[in-house]
Amino acid sequence: MKKTIILTTLLHSVLSFGQTDSTKVKTPFEGMDQTWQNGSDRRTNSVLSSKYFTGSVMLDANYTHSFNNPNDNTVVGSTALARNNEMQVSSANFGGEFNYEGARGKIMMQFGTRSTVVPRNDYSVYRGQYQLDNVYRYLSEAYAGYHFNKWYGINVDAGMFMSYIGLNSYYQVENWEYQASFTSDNTPWFFNGLRVQIFPTKKLKIEGWLINGWQSYGKFNSMPGVGGNVTWCPNEAIKLLTNDYYGTDAAGLPNRKRFHSDNSLLVRYYNQSKAKGISRAAFSSTFDIGFESGDGVKGFNGDVNTPSQYFLSGMVYNRIWFNQNKLAWTLGGGYMTNPGRYLVLYPTGDASPLPNPNNPTQTEGTHPFSANPGDEFKGWDCSTNFDYMPNQSITFRVEFVHREANVPYFAGSGGVTSPTGYTTTTLPADWKPDLVKMENRVIFAILFRI
Repeated sequence: MKKTIILTTLLHSVLSFGQTDSTKVKTPFEGMDQTWQNGSDRRTNSVLSSKYFTGSVMLDANYTHSFNNPNDNTVVGSTALARNNEMQVSSANFGGEFNYEGARGKIMMQFGTRSTVVPRNDYSVYRGQYQLDNVYRYLSEAYAGYHFNKWYGINVDAGMFMSYIGLNSYYQVENWEYQASFTSDNTPWFFNGLRVQIFPTKKLKIEGWLINGWQSYGKFNSMPGVGGNVTWCPNEAIKLLTNDYYGTDAAGLPNRKRFHSDNSLLVRYYNQSKAKGISRAAFSSTFDIGFESGDGVKGFNGDVNTPSQYFLSGMVYNRIWFNQNKLAWTLGGGYMTNPGRYLVLYPTGDASPLPNPNNPTQTEGTHPFSANPGDEFKGWDCSTNFDYMPNQSITFRVEFVHREANVPYFAGSGGVTSPTGYTTTTLPADWKPDLVKMENRVIFAILFRI
């Protein structure tokens, strides 16, 4: 009789796997305040939430001034900014999440300068036919999947979803700073493929990826990228996470393998939300290590014939909130070294290299920024900003950013387009993009979310 009861119970458990029972639904990280975390939604609720659909509207508008005063107003080396000395809509997003009896889907549209800035860094679109950069450029997220009501939830999704590598969110309204440090700006904002999210406990998420590649709409070679994320929040004041990736992301070089590990710690060390003085204080730290190996390069300890191809970076930020979290001050920065420049954002305009149609391992252009094995790149940055947040839907931000590199990289006064700054101007034989080693800039931004 006992064996029969045990077998019946076991069979019932198997058959009920994935079935939605509203009385047994458990929510991961429930009851934990995560609105303080860098890269997270700072809202406590959504006004566009209903039983089957939760809508989202975001607007990111900015004005930035570079003290280098490039004549073409072009920003170099940033995925957040595109134009100097002009009011720009960086990103206008709208969409939402759909849920019905376990079936789930999310679509977020994107318009503005980011729909050009981010796709232009994906060279997988030059493989094969169809303009993938145009097909996907107006989507920031688009996936469908199913939620299994097991443990604290299991999600299986396919499509385009956000990357966690680099800590910062793709959506600026969720970040402590506007211009991301080198660590975040040179690592992926999105993945295209399949993911499985498992929440075995209330405080733990384990996630696996099978994706096209490193922030790529398509695949560079036959092998897909694989990776995953582990996030652990022992309590609401601490968040610890690791992201790890392995793939082949060099065009035409299937034996060149890439590994990357991204690791972050966030700690809220003070919390008195009702205080009119200092109401909250927290810091975030991120450390990344990665490398490429094979087909002419090695990860570390390279030589003249086989150069090193690795990525080391880190960033630290501290944020203090005031007046019941309506004001905030952030200070921080980071450092990156990348021999081989395989993760360096190419300068914009005429300094941006295009794939060589006769040799996909090389780039060409009028004056391309070289990214060959052995070409060293080191950069460091620091920034500070002040936020005014009268409510959870709006942020007014002013930010000062200083960035430096060991090679000419940022737009100088001559710009990167032409002597006049216009693309319609014929380039003289002796003209070249004006790249310099340093820039200082001020950013004014309005960030809206509902």
